[in-house]
Amino acid sequence: MSSSTTAVKRPREAKFPRIQQVFLALTFPILLIALGVRLVATPLFLWIEYHRPGFPADYWGMSREQRMTYGSYGLDYIMNFAPPQYLGGLVNDDGAALLQDQEVSHMTDVQHVIQWGFLVALILLVLSVISCLYLHRRAPGAASGALFFGAWLSIALLVILLVIAVLAWETFFALFHSLFFDAGSWTFRITDTLIRLYPTQFWMDAAIAVALVAVIGAFVTMLITRPRMRSASRGGRAAGAEGAAGAGVADGEPDGAGVKPAQSARKPETGGRSAPWA
Repeated sequence: MSSSTTAVKRPREAKFPRIQQVFLALTFPILLIALGVRLVATPLFLWIEYHRPGFPADYWGMSREQRMTYGSYGLDYIMNFAPPQYLGGLVNDDGAALLQDQEVSHMTDVQHVIQWGFLVALILLVLSVISCLYLHRRAPGAASGALFFGAWLSIALLVILLVIAVLAWETFFALFHSLFFDAGSWTFRITDTLIRLYPTQFWMDAAIAVALVAVIGAFVTMLITRPRMRSASRGGRAAGAEGAAGAGVADGEPDGAGVKPAQSARKPETGGRSAPWA
């Protein structure tokens, strides 16, 4: 009675670690991209952009220092919980409003998308840590295998997106914005302040920077997880060899055939510990 119950329960229990591995692998690219976006959305990146050779100057006379000041306001706004007046109250040297209502409205939309995105990424990060701790106790090496696969998945996805962006940037940019913003709410004239502060080159560089951060993070993850994954794989093979040897000895003992091999096959320490990517 007890052995049949165990036989029914174990296949069900073995599914949950696999689900956790799939979750880790699929979540990892999202976390890497979120990390890249967070590192790019900083005044430091803005400073590098405005000071790097070849970055387009403002044709309507805004100095580098002015762009740095006003551009930092924009980045600060999308990263905090300030009201629209934070940007709407900015004025230029002539005392006129720096940003029009449509520009402030779009930046508010960006603020909401960024903050919701980071909240989702934070939740996924917490769940991923819990999954790693669970797999570490339940199936050592399984978390490393999942993260290793997730790193490869991240690189593959980023390469595909980067190729698409390089070959058809305008289409890629428009498609990206259409996923998060209403039509017409994110298009501006070349004389509008947002375009002068964040021209097309800025967004192209930002996309490349996010991709580089994610790719570097993926390679570092592979370097860290690969030894652990190999160690767990060797340990699993060694345990399997010991189990097979023990079964062979039991078969050779008098009156032991048909009893001890079945007991060895049901050892709890060897069941459910394999990893699909180990």
